Amino acid sequence: MLAPMLPSLPPSGGIGLKSVHFQDVLNEEDGAKHPGWVEVHPQNYFGDGGPLHRWLTAISGVYPLSLHSVGLSLGSAEGLNAHDLEKIADLCERYQPAMVSDHLSWSGNAHDRYPDLLPIPYTQESLDHFSAQIARVQDRLQRPILIENPSRYLSYRDDEMGETDFISALCRQAGCGLLFDINNVEVTATNVGLDMEAYVDAIDPEIVGEMHLAGHAREDHESGPLLIDDHGSIVSDVTWKLYQRFIERAGPKPTLIEWDTDIPEYDVLMTEVDKVEAILSAHSGEEEPHALAG
Repeated sequence: MLAPMLPSLPPSGGIGLKSVHFQDVLNEEDGAKHPGWVEVHPQNYFGDGGPLHRWLTAISGVYPLSLHSVGLSLGSAEGLNAHDLEKIADLCERYQPAMVSDHLSWSGNAHDRYPDLLPIPYTQESLDHFSAQIARVQDRLQRPILIENPSRYLSYRDDEMGETDFISALCRQAGCGLLFDINNVEVTATNVGLDMEAYVDAIDPEIVGEMHLAGHAREDHESGPLLIDDHGSIVSDVTWKLYQRFIERAGPKPTLIEWDTDIPEYDVLMTEVDKVEAILSAHSGEEEPHALAG
């Protein structure tokens, strides 16, 4: 039985909040554009005070807030990054975010930390390990979290199941939800040879608590195209079509425009949000899926 998750993000368009846009989102002038919610990387707020926290305090008083972690390294064989977990717990206590998420990946081992989100093998052993790490996070934070589907550039030879099957099993076993990144679907499907539409169709809307849309870079090689998940441009036409395909079936979902490199002017970002809102509005009359299990 699925129970409501409180608090939750509104089923509207949000933005990944960058410091250059702090003033824009607090602009109270007539005609100013505003997102429905904002998201930050908690690792940027691990300090105890300073200007970043003054801004975030003001902004979180106006907008629902999502914390999108990039450092828990849940797939590491030695277990998650305990330092980051404690810092995120402190931020949850301080800001009471509507959502917390991390990635289906690993970023380090007993000796090194890597500035990347590396893929995990899709095996039963990996599923059990990842589920156990999610349980540690959810027990510490006293809330369910979301896990984002990855951007992949390779597949493991010994995978025992497909990515969507692994994600579905993970959400059932760990009691977490999915942060469904549609750009990552296009990137992964292109790079490792998956059917994009079949991938989107395989995701159960009930497990999706948030969605991401972003741009990517493309390199063409003799062996075929390589897509690089750089979050540095507008959302591609293919990603928009896949997103609309999912929303037509799922109904409105909280959807973020993610832009982390070559940060644009605020109006460019909000133009992408307007596209999200148009798609969500077109399907706002459909019955919304249940919230995630608490």
